[in-house]
Amino acid sequence: MSTEKADDIAVALFGELFMADQLARNRISRVLPKGMELSHFSVLNHLARVGDERTPAQLAKSFHVTRGAMTNTLAKLEWAGHVHIRPDWEDARQKFVAISPSGRAAREAALAGVVPLIAEVVQAIGADRVRALLPVLRELRIKLEDG
Repeated sequence: MSTEKADDIAVALFGELFMADQLARNRISRVLPKGMELSHFSVLNHLARVGDERTPAQLAKSFHVTRGAMTNTLAKLEWAGHVHIRPDWEDARQKFVAISPSGRAAREAALAGVVPLIAEVVQAIGADRVRALLPVLRELRIKLEDG
């Protein structure tokens, strides 16, 4: 394949990814519970899935954001009662974050709006086609994380 063709494919791929990302974020943001931002939902969903405490630095790394951005998100979640932040008893410079019962309820409320929206899109495209696409998207994500 010529470099020109590969470049055209790359531009088309990332154009589609960026547009799909923007559209998905807009649609999902509209169905989240009042006051919840997409970043809040993402952190709550992550903490619920891992089922264990994480440090703010670990969360920042997982989401590829600065520690400052994560600290801001965590402060809002703590204020809302959705996370508990405690000091590390062995290293006072470090903190640990855990999802609270209120955070689990907020995540469930968000999922109640998000899942039907995403399921509708998957059904419209076709579950088999989406399932076939997932390994390629996963490999793309891993390549981007590595590089």
